[in-house]
Amino acid sequence: MSHQRLSMLISGKVQGVYYRASAAEKAKELGITGYARNLPDGRVKVVAEGSQAALISLRQWCNSGPPAAEVDTVNATEGPATGEFAGFEIR
Repeated sequence: MSHQRLSMLISGKVQGVYYRASAAEKAKELGITGYARNLPDGRVKVVAEGSQAALISLRQWCNSGPPAAEVDTVNATEGPATGEFAGFEIR
């Protein structure tokens, strides 16, 4: 099973609404490693590594996020996994 890397920049009302914590829960549920981080411009960055199917599920979840979030856009780029993450963390 080959792992992929998915980097996403999520914009909208995504800070202060438990977006990172909810994303981390979802990633752990899907067996994905990586991190979620708030950016100074109000966006959230999610870098995730896992199977193609798991990453598709995470991306679909990121399109809406947790109930309090209002996601405008998700800009995603894919690439090969680096294997650098032991788990999924909030940064």
